[in-house]
Amino acid sequence: MEHQTALQEWEQAEIRRSAAEAESADVSTLIASEDNVARYVNPPADTLFHLEYAFHLLGDVTGQQVLEYGSGWGENTIILARLGAEVHALDISPELIAINRRRMQVNGVTSGVRFSVASAYEVPCPDGSVDVVFGMAILHHLDLDRAAREVYRVLRPGGRAIFSEPMRNSPALRALRKMVPCPLPANVSPYERPLTLGELAKFSTGFVAGRSRSFELPWSRAAERIPALRTSLMPLRRWDRAMLARFPGLAYYAAIRVFEIRKP
Repeated sequence: MEHQTALQEWEQAEIRRSAAEAESADVSTLIASEDNVARYVNPPADTLFHLEYAFHLLGDVTGQQVLEYGSGWGENTIILARLGAEVHALDISPELIAINRRRMQVNGVTSGVRFSVASAYEVPCPDGSVDVVFGMAILHHLDLDRAAREVYRVLRPGGRAIFSEPMRNSPALRALRKMVPCPLPANVSPYERPLTLGELAKFSTGFVAGRSRSFELPWSRAAERIPALRTSLMPLRRWDRAMLARFPGLAYYAAIRVFEIRKP
């Protein structure tokens, strides 16, 4: 009972966070840029961008049942729909789902997408009914054990799950971050946190590991956040790609991990 109460408090915090995100959303950007959508139709395996790599892993999903796990306000829903998937966009936030519905309307998507306001732990899908679970930056908001069980339940045998998550493996960096007092913005819940490779390995227990890549070594993350360094961002990303390919152990220090798992 105590654990259930704590989980309910956790979800309520996420609902409040999502409401704040919806309130700050720029609805003038709902019309999809065709050039931007085209980036994700057939991106190469060696792309420098983590979201493009996630769509590379996704591949051809024409006619497949794709559960968008934590769909937010629909930036990726529109791409999944354009790829020909049968999309089930799920989010715990009614405000974000409302924006997502509006996005589909203004972009002329009249079929192939259904919406659910629901918990990530109680997905309204039958057992073994989903071909692909697609979750971008969702797991770090969740109880990983319960999420893993639900992802496993809804996937059909041979079905895949593709995730992209923020990472912070270094104990020194985690300790330093805790020492710096910083009030949480309204769109950040007290429960979300970067994950570790160990947590992802535990989450993936019972699945078959697929392809994966890490992105954004510390210098690239710094360049993203410091205006004076942004002109160096693309060369740094290319350097990241080369270094991570040559020295895979550097993934320990990367800020983002994209990975694929399969249900046996």
